[in-house]
Amino acid sequence: MTKQKNLFSHLTAIERIHLSLPAQFLLDKNLLQDKVNNKVLDFGCGLGNDVKLLRKKGFDVAGYDPYYFPQYPNEKFDTIICFYVLNVLFPEEQGDVLMRISNLLKPGGKAYYAVRRDLKREGFREHYIHKKPTYQCIVKLPFQSIYLDEYCEIYEYVHYNLRTNSSNNCIFCNPHKNLTILTESATAYAMYDGYPVNKGHVLVVPKRHVSNYFELPFKEQSACWFMVNRVQEILGKEFQPDGFNVGMNINRDAGQNMMHASIHIIPRYKGDTVGAKGGIRYVIPKRK
Repeated sequence: MTKQKNLFSHLTAIERIHLSLPAQFLLDKNLLQDKVNNKVLDFGCGLGNDVKLLRKKGFDVAGYDPYYFPQYPNEKFDTIICFYVLNVLFPEEQGDVLMRISNLLKPGGKAYYAVRRDLKREGFREHYIHKKPTYQCIVKLPFQSIYLDEYCEIYEYVHYNLRTNSSNNCIFCNPHKNLTILTESATAYAMYDGYPVNKGHVLVVPKRHVSNYFELPFKEQSACWFMVNRVQEILGKEFQPDGFNVGMNINRDAGQNMMHASIHIIPRYKGDTVGAKGGIRYVIPKRK
């Protein structure tokens, strides 16, 4: 069977002369903050209607859309809006959007997602104008819902360490508010290691509290490795390392100190070890 590709998601963008319902809601509730010190990004802005209309109202707004405005942002933002984007994407693409928005959000910033609630069925259908197969799906997010009607739901997102998380004492379930969250998805997050082995050392941490990575459901394992790929791209641009060590410690006899699963991503640089070798095979010094 040939896997159907989602080639025409951009065709769901429509031209409007008024602000979208989610944008008007945020404006009415003063959730876009002040116009002077607030940089806003419309991620997946489509034809850019909300960008243009918010600019006319005095807001500092940038727009990004992989089809219509493909210049990817190179800065961080105080507020990010993402309206009706996730509904037209496959699950892997949705996860990528969540991670990218988390990475583009300043510490302490907020993102707002709007998703459709009027969909009667999921899957591909022929677009009524363009006559191309466009995809639509129902989306639920693990963030705070701040608006819901029969047509739309709006979620407010802040970085994981700024939300009330678990009642247990695990520091990975309750990361300190001063830590920098590099990126986040629905089931995992990445942060800089508090005791880095090398510059740019990052931990990818599943949100589910398990000590043994292999006890995670397979979908959550996959989400962690999907995040490892994204973190590697971010670190490559930020630090230009010459290589990476990627791995995990499972159980105390393998060196695990924090009994919450995590994956280490350690950038490597020429000359950072004595001698020419220092990879995974050398984790047990007497066996090298």
